[in-house]
Amino acid sequence: MVIRWPGRREALMNVVASTTSKRLQAQGLPAEVTGFVGRRHEVAEVKRLLSGARVVTLTGTGGVGKTRLALRVAADVVRAFRDGVWLVDLAALESPELLVQAVSEALEIRDHSSRPPMRVLIEHLRDKQALVILDNCEHLLHDCAVLAETLVRSTPEVRILATSRQVLGIAGEQTLSVPALSLPDADVSRPSLESLAQYDAIQLFVERAGAVLPGFAVTEANRDAVEQICRRLDGIPLGIELAAVRLRALSVEQLLARLDDRFHLLTAGSRAALPRQQTLRALIDWSYALCTEQERLLWARASVFADGLDLTAAEAVCSGDGILREEVVDLVIGLVDKSVLIRDDRPSSPSAARYRLLETVRQYGRERLAATGQAAAFQRRHRDYYRKLSAQAHAEQFGPSQVAWFTTLKIEHANLRAALEHCFARPEGIATGLGMAADLLYHWITNCYLAEGRRWLDQGLAARTGPDETRARALWTDSWLALIQADVASAAAMLEEAGALGERLGQEPVLAYVALYSGMVAMYRGDAGSAVALYEEAVTRHRSTGDPVGLALALIRLCLARSFLGDSPGAVSAAEECLAVCDAHGEGWHRAYAMMALGIEIWRQGDAPRAAGLEKESLRFNCSLSDPLGAGINLEVLAWIAAAAKQYQKAARLLGILETVWQAIGAPLSGFGHLAGYHDECVSRVRRALGEPAFNTAVRRGARLAYDEALAYALDESAPGDGAQAEEGRPAPLTRREMQIAQLVAQGMSNKEIAAALVIAQRTAEGHVEHILSKLGFTSRAQVAVWIGEWNRSVDGEHDPGG
Repeated sequence: MVIRWPGRREALMNVVASTTSKRLQAQGLPAEVTGFVGRRHEVAEVKRLLSGARVVTLTGTGGVGKTRLALRVAADVVRAFRDGVWLVDLAALESPELLVQAVSEALEIRDHSSRPPMRVLIEHLRDKQALVILDNCEHLLHDCAVLAETLVRSTPEVRILATSRQVLGIAGEQTLSVPALSLPDADVSRPSLESLAQYDAIQLFVERAGAVLPGFAVTEANRDAVEQICRRLDGIPLGIELAAVRLRALSVEQLLARLDDRFHLLTAGSRAALPRQQTLRALIDWSYALCTEQERLLWARASVFADGLDLTAAEAVCSGDGILREEVVDLVIGLVDKSVLIRDDRPSSPSAARYRLLETVRQYGRERLAATGQAAAFQRRHRDYYRKLSAQAHAEQFGPSQVAWFTTLKIEHANLRAALEHCFARPEGIATGLGMAADLLYHWITNCYLAEGRRWLDQGLAARTGPDETRARALWTDSWLALIQADVASAAAMLEEAGALGERLGQEPVLAYVALYSGMVAMYRGDAGSAVALYEEAVTRHRSTGDPVGLALALIRLCLARSFLGDSPGAVSAAEECLAVCDAHGEGWHRAYAMMALGIEIWRQGDAPRAAGLEKESLRFNCSLSDPLGAGINLEVLAWIAAAAKQYQKAARLLGILETVWQAIGAPLSGFGHLAGYHDECVSRVRRALGEPAFNTAVRRGARLAYDEALAYALDESAPGDGAQAEEGRPAPLTRREMQIAQLVAQGMSNKEIAAALVIAQRTAEGHVEHILSKLGFTSRAQVAVWIGEWNRSVDGEHDPGG
């Protein structure tokens, strides 16, 4: 498959560009010589801000497209300003004393008197209804602020649209931070080729590449390289345009391979532009020159962070040697104001703001840090900070702050990985890395990094063979990850060595965990009797060491094993003790697994309503942690309960959902293989009851549900959907998630508000809205609102008994 602009769309874009260019030229503004890509939301937002504010400032990093956005808005609003829209390009102006004169020249004011230039400008604009665009204000910030404030106080119908890497900071100013162009969310599944082509960054690359390489298109063969180029350039329009020009001589794959040296590669800008606007390096050099010496230091030091940082991390890692700890907050604010650090709007800790450097800006900072000779020192400080963070999370993982820690570790995953890479790159750091990888056990399990966690532990164990407590702890930690992956032989071997080390070193905690995980090995091998004995040993040892984490784990497994053997009182007793331990510490995750285990036993006793209640409560918590393994087991038990209650359609749907869940994890019932018999019995029973065709249809419908839809169905919180097909009635052209977002669009919510309401990234919300507009063939959110109103009325009519 190939995605390129259809001929009619190209022709339409050319007509639009031509019309826009003529309209701009009529106002003395520069014509658009290349197509304007995307920015539908930003254009609408700037126009909304201008409708209510006298001064609107577009901020953002260099090359992000502030000027193009301002000019596009100018083209759209030109008829709303009786006396015109005027562009004042300040990029080449070095002297603040000439600012007012430059504005007068741009507005074509002819005055030969000796009056002060500001008075002339004010008198000219006093009765005018005009929009003045002050472009590139950052190097004349104070003077531009004074000019703008003076004009809006003296001219009642003049509005100002400014572009700057820093806000003007005057009364009544409204600001919009111009984001990079949209890209697919790196954390979601791989989009289709058609969906990929809807993202603004991809569209810009395709259009600009087509200008230098006629016929260029995104295909299945090059799509990954195209996406990675746009992602590595952070969706910055200038970087993408400079990269596309290189396709005159390089293939897409060659271009991607050379992006590590991006500052030398991307030097083919317009010769008509100012020198600092011709290359990516020069553009960032200009930002660097605008910073104070301390801000430059912080910029360079912040480059050691892999994917963002918060204020606490900045204070811990970046202070010292020229920066006092108490100065960091003001320097962070300064870099945010200058669009070097970007406030990260992705979901994160609700109590702390988070910041990130665009990758291109970060690479520049790393070069600056290397030039100071301090790169190694600050990388060590970064490593030490995240080593301490991991140890603290491990110490506080069983208690009321557990969920917050799991969330923090997920947010910090890229930094944790960078710290581990630093540890394992040097022989003297391996012990530190091995201990850190062991401390992150629950991070590997709850946040879907199981394979990565095992790789770190395997690497550390292979490199550090000394018989000490760190190795013993890493062995039993790694054994659990191996068990979840169904690698029973490796787990057993690691536990044997860990047990020997525990005996040799007299480490009771090690022996307690060896007993616990050896019980799991026994269950895998079908020896439930031995498993019970080992779990009981683990319970005793963990009680003696006062370890609530190990005690809770051992009690959960003991409940499951006793239930499997038909010991109902023993199973219930173990589960209830575990719940009591968790409640005493304010702990949630182990409690959810204890409810899951108790739910299985209550189901076996025939109390389906109580069992379902336990599983649903457990499922809600596991979903809040994004724990697919825990959620998968909950869904399993709910399917068994539905089958026992003769709700065969529901059971089949749940089995279809489970196919998707287990496929994503990589193994069904990972770590709980002894429950497979219940699963097989459920499948056989439901298939017999429904018949093969109906069973397969119901399973397919379940498998097609999106994850959030599937969870809502399992929790009885919504009717089952079927992808784009409603359960009854006519098909909707949008998926259930898209319908949900379309409804919010119809309510007048912005993408940012939609993202907050659905707890998704703003870029994800933007991508969904773009797809909705594309699917429906619309060009505005207002059209979506009208369509949703008609759709809702039609659905109401179908379900109206009197209709």
